[in-house]
Amino acid sequence: MEALVNGISLAYDDQGSGPPLILIHGFPLQRKMWHPQIQAVTGAGFRLVTPDLRGFGESDAPDGPYSMEIFADDIVALMDHLSIGQAVIGGMSMGGYVLMNLLERYPERVAGACFIVTRAPADDEAGKARRLHLAQEVMKFGPQLVADAFVEVLFAEQNLTERPKLVEEVYGWMSATDSRGLAGGLLAMRERTDYGALLDRFRVPALAIGAEDDRAIPAEFSRAIAAGVPGCRLCIVPEAGHLANLEHPGAFNDCLLEFLTSLGSW
Repeated sequence: MEALVNGISLAYDDQGSGPPLILIHGFPLQRKMWHPQIQAVTGAGFRLVTPDLRGFGESDAPDGPYSMEIFADDIVALMDHLSIGQAVIGGMSMGGYVLMNLLERYPERVAGACFIVTRAPADDEAGKARRLHLAQEVMKFGPQLVADAFVEVLFAEQNLTERPKLVEEVYGWMSATDSRGLAGGLLAMRERTDYGALLDRFRVPALAIGAEDDRAIPAEFSRAIAAGVPGCRLCIVPEAGHLANLEHPGAFNDCLLEFLTSLGSW
């Protein structure tokens, strides 16, 4: 499905019925990453909406600029398009940065927050320099540059060899992404707000999901979010890396559904 929002076409899937859950993918991914969650979430009586952020998947990839504010505005516009007043929103990695922006600027639209393998602090200066360099390089040499750089850190080390079909599938998503979207996402992450000292402002039911073998954003960052957001629950997925929902979907879905069912209706 597609929605015209903020001057672009935003691709999304909308499945099931009941209280709505929106899951926002990470960088450099797309909404297909959530396919192991569809049956579990909709089968438990929830509506699942999974968008492709601008620049990713099947959504338009304008020249830019890109920012967490623009990504967040697109999500709210999609909610308006779908007549969703409030939703539980989950954000994975970069999607978590979008979620934090939503919580800051649109708290009334968030019924609950699920921080998935993400972190609150912004990049340090070295990290910002790496983002800028990679953004410049991907515009010169294409998306395979990003796919090659990220595939090694997205999975737990054992899954790189034990799950070759999954690795190949994810690599295909990344290498098919428009270079403008990749560069825009990198620059948006580079300039994102530092929420490290601001987590206590997020006053919604919350869950932080980390992964035991995450080499991109170690589980300590999820523990820090759980400690910083008042009342936030914590769940660490075993035997999984940064793509915990794909690598160990059973354990991930258990964490997510326990949280959703605890909220009742919204």
